[in-house]
Amino acid sequence: MTEPVAPTDLDRLRLERDFLLRLLELGHREDLRPFLADALALIAGATGAKKGYVALHASSEAGGVGAVSGAGGVTEVGGARAADGVGGAGAARSPREPRFWIAHGLDSAEIEGVRRAISSGIVAEALATGRTISTASALADPRFRDQASVQLQRIHAVLCAPIGAPGMIAGSGGIGALYLEGRDKPGPFPEQSRALAELFAKHLAPLADRLLAREEATFGLDHTAALREKLQVASIAGTSPALAQVFREVAVAAPVPVSVLIVGESGTGKTALARALHDSSPRARGPFVEVNCAAIPETLFESEIFGAEKGAHSTAMRRIDGKIDAARGGTLFLDEVSEMPLVVQPKLLMFLQSKRYYRLGSTAPLEADVRIVAATNADLMGRVREKAFREDLYYRLNVLHVRVPPLRERRDDIGAIGDAIVAGLSRAHDHDPSIVLSRAAKIALAEGAWPGNVRELENALSRGWATALSAGATTIEPHHVFPERAGDGGAGEGGDGETYDQALRRFQRTFLSEALGRHGWNVSETARRVGLARSHLNDLIRAHGLVRGK
Repeated sequence: MTEPVAPTDLDRLRLERDFLLRLLELGHREDLRPFLADALALIAGATGAKKGYVALHASSEAGGVGAVSGAGGVTEVGGARAADGVGGAGAARSPREPRFWIAHGLDSAEIEGVRRAISSGIVAEALATGRTISTASALADPRFRDQASVQLQRIHAVLCAPIGAPGMIAGSGGIGALYLEGRDKPGPFPEQSRALAELFAKHLAPLADRLLAREEATFGLDHTAALREKLQVASIAGTSPALAQVFREVAVAAPVPVSVLIVGESGTGKTALARALHDSSPRARGPFVEVNCAAIPETLFESEIFGAEKGAHSTAMRRIDGKIDAARGGTLFLDEVSEMPLVVQPKLLMFLQSKRYYRLGSTAPLEADVRIVAATNADLMGRVREKAFREDLYYRLNVLHVRVPPLRERRDDIGAIGDAIVAGLSRAHDHDPSIVLSRAAKIALAEGAWPGNVRELENALSRGWATALSAGATTIEPHHVFPERAGDGGAGEGGDGETYDQALRRFQRTFLSEALGRHGWNVSETARRVGLARSHLNDLIRAHGLVRGK
């Protein structure tokens, strides 16, 4: 006859069963980051740990992304690979560097201490041996007391378990590690906590492995990667399918010597694309000469493009070489070509047809091997119908056509563009490039309307960069970029003048504010009720400038 199970053992079994069921329920999620954040919060709560950290490792080809979760919400602290579509590629890391990491209750200094312990100390021993490490006080433990991070952070009770079965990574104790630190009472974590930590580590592995595979197949996918290997487009940030389509059109146009017309709204980056087209072409060693057709007075336009002989007009005190002369063997980029005066258009048409032209005031024909790339934000065919632009010139310019989409059609790229702009500002002003965009700021930027596209985004980030710098901040937050939203979140009252993006943002802000109010600003409960990860809700609170009581 089987002996009855002692009540204490029965309670333990029930606790482990309930804990496992909650972990498996979280495992049905489809996004790795909120799953890890909520799973870590679950084990920290179950064991009474004040601080926690979960790291998942990958091959040496992978980078990492991470977030710190604590009372102050979620703070992005870095990573070489931006799996959520808002960053850039980094250098290869060692197999012991985490690809994904989430921390709970740790500040930036503490998180760095734990991350350093991956290569030496507590976490390293757990990974190397495949066994759980438990100590009442790392400060007093001869195995760890000499570690700088242990001394600096005055670390006492620690529980560290390798995630996954031994051998899942060659020469390691699993695919990652769970690190728990700090108790309300002195002494080591009790055996019950150790059992829960090991249960967590064992069952987290297959759940995380599934989401890691999905992460690689979706969030980490760079649609432009293959095209970037063929083109010189490093100056153009983004990974979206919309940008990949642009690169495909550039790849078709770059090797052939015909004219190209680049179209797109103002501020979308047509000049940068024209330069990338030139750099990717056989003319890359030749000059790239840019002309803004809207900035040249009509009376000087012909001499500016074709040159002028001495005395041809009042300012021609000597022979003037035009932009075609300057662009020999390279590319002449005519920006805002719709503003070209009608009187000059036949002469450009002749050059496109024959590569021959005349300087103003000369009867001697000249020849030049120059490729013409033009750009416009206007409806050029509409200008043709209005008799403001020659139809034959339109067709000569529009042999190949490249459309640059506005930011609203490539929101996935806004974070990467923002990162590139901020890095460029730091370089231009010889400032330490450690100042970065926070994840909340990237969310706020991605939700913006940006009718002025990249140019408007650059202006806003220049202001945000300067504001954050003057405040001594190391991250650019939403209130740095959108100071007008600090008090009211940028919410309007609606009406005919409101854009769709503004109305959507106003609805999001109202919805979240009301939901938080209903649940007494309990972020965890509100996140559960509205179907968001707590970390994502924290980001949205910051992105919308929500403040309790307002």
